[in-house]
Amino acid sequence: MSPRFSLGIYKLCHALQFLHITHKNLSFFSSAFSLALFLSQKGPSFISQGNLERKKERMVKICCIGAGYVGGPTMAVIALKCPSIEVAVVDISKPRIAAWNSDQLPIYEPGLDAVVKECRGRNLFFSTDVEKHVFEADIVFVSVNTPTKTQGLGAGKAADLTYWESAARMIADVSKSDKIVVEKSTVPVKTAEAIEKILTHNSKGIKFQILSNPEFLAEGTAIEDLFKPDRVLIGGRETPEGQKALQTLKEVYAHWVPEERILTTNLWSAELSKLAANAFLAQRISSVNAMSALCEATGANIQQVSFAVGTDTRIGPKFLNASVGFGGSCFQKDILNLVYICECNGLPEVAEYWKQVIKINDYQKSRFVNRVVSSMFNTVSSKKIAILGFAFKKDTGDTRETPAIDVCKGLLGDKANLSIYDPQVTEDQIQRDLSMNKFDWDHPIHLQPTSPSTVKKVSVVWDAYEATKDAHGICMLTEWDEFKTLDYQRIYENMQKPAFVFDGRNIVDADKLRDIGFIVYSIGKPLDAWLKDMPAVA
Repeated sequence: MSPRFSLGIYKLCHALQFLHITHKNLSFFSSAFSLALFLSQKGPSFISQGNLERKKERMVKICCIGAGYVGGPTMAVIALKCPSIEVAVVDISKPRIAAWNSDQLPIYEPGLDAVVKECRGRNLFFSTDVEKHVFEADIVFVSVNTPTKTQGLGAGKAADLTYWESAARMIADVSKSDKIVVEKSTVPVKTAEAIEKILTHNSKGIKFQILSNPEFLAEGTAIEDLFKPDRVLIGGRETPEGQKALQTLKEVYAHWVPEERILTTNLWSAELSKLAANAFLAQRISSVNAMSALCEATGANIQQVSFAVGTDTRIGPKFLNASVGFGGSCFQKDILNLVYICECNGLPEVAEYWKQVIKINDYQKSRFVNRVVSSMFNTVSSKKIAILGFAFKKDTGDTRETPAIDVCKGLLGDKANLSIYDPQVTEDQIQRDLSMNKFDWDHPIHLQPTSPSTVKKVSVVWDAYEATKDAHGICMLTEWDEFKTLDYQRIYENMQKPAFVFDGRNIVDADKLRDIGFIVYSIGKPLDAWLKDMPAVA
């Protein structure tokens, strides 16, 4: 191919780029001659005009209100995958934003640090100037807290939408151009309708389109979930304007998500799908935990039962690991919200069904505490108990609704002395969690106690061996990989005797520990002879 011919091909491709011609409409030009004729008829001004219009195109701007576990990672991945989009994550918490702009991010998530460092300062920005970035944005994601109400109508079940409403009013107040507003927080069904009314009645002529785009991230694998999602769900109004907004957001995700994995629904289906997904997952955990109690009573092994059940392709093996209970920010909150919605819609039987998922989870935690106390001569008063793991699952520092809180409070209620070790949770967070009232954790941190009162009889250490030294028993409450490889012979030698291990995650080899000398309790497995003589009654 001659250099001149190559140059001609290059110029032709350049022209096609400005004309936005794709392989689908190239058939219009049956030959190179007809294309040349077409261009000659239009003249050089045609291409110049296209070039001018292209230069006028500005970078699409996205703003996310809320720099937490959902907003931060989600926006970081959008910035990474969409370099032509400017992404701003805003929050009123100065310490949180300062952390996002530092080398020590405010949350721990494998892979997050690398993504943020690659994009930050290029097309990813973290700021406390909320109004400025909302004003400039074309698309505004709202990822604020939606805690369970602690008082008033629906207390203990309904979602508190105070922060969502405040965000909506602020968006309406500062906006001078049409915007797409995206629900990213988990919200009750019909929240979009309420937000739409607030925006419409305060719009001053500005047009807003509301979309629901719930997140389906699992902490510990959030970045991988964002890179390769099972699905991206977008709900919008079934109007021309609503569908246009839906398509706009769909095109953002289409930068890296296959089209068949981007699902579109109406607003209400998208909102309910998030609650339903979390309810189904929590239900599986409560189901296997209920079976674990029966296994202990009959001598069956829950791991063998779970494996047998999971080989049924209609059921599958995921979320069938028995444990001390589920935690995290969503499961309990979303089920309680679902219960409230069912009650409000005259469905008490449905509400009662979902309540049982929470009841079994609470039962599992209290059953574990009772097992610890009854095994140790029916008292743990003044005894040192080592707590290995405080986060609600491994590979995260998140402690929201972690079962460790209820287990620790239960042991403290029997006057135990606790020594806690978790590789990712700070002492301040642990003390805060153990001193807060139920549901207070889900309010912004600036509304929580700034100096949590130190809980007596609790020490937080940064070494598993220090935590277990001179302890009477060990409670394993998070499945951190490092707990599988500890030197248990060394631990045993430095503990009080008899030495107990209460494995709430089934992560250690119970037989090997028994050979060392430990008395071992593993959730849902045949009981040690010692434990059979001291039954735990929940």
